[in-house]
Amino acid sequence: GWCPLSPTGAQTTQLLVQPPWRPAVLWDRVTLTCQGSGTAGATTWYKDGRQWWKEVQDKFVVTESGTYTCERPGTGLSSPVIVLNDPLVLQVPARALLEGDRVTLRCRD
Repeated sequence: GWCPLSPTGAQTTQLLVQPPWRPAVLWDRVTLTCQGSGTAGATTWYKDGRQWWKEVQDKFVVTESGTYTCERPGTGLSSPVIVLNDPLVLQVPARALLEGDRVTLRCRD
C-alpha cells in the first residue's frame, strides 16, 4: 500500500512512495504522489533542492535518480524522498519500525 512519510493526521504535505520500500530504487518503477490540502493542480516539485516543475499532476513515475520533495499550498514542503540507481540494495519496508517488530528485508540486484 501507500506509505506516508509523515505522521498520519498531521497537517503537512506528504510525499507517498509506491512500492513502499526504502531506499527507493529507480528500477523498482517508483511512483511518487504528493498529498496535501490546498488548490488542486498547484503542486510544485523539487529535485535535488531545485524547483523542477509546477504541474497539474500530483503523481508521476520517477525516471531519474535524485532527491525529491513536493510543495502544496497551505501545508508546505514534504519530507524528502531519495531515489537511488544502485545496482544492489538491501531494502526495508518504508514505514516506522519499532524494536521487536518482525521485518521482511528485500535484497535486489
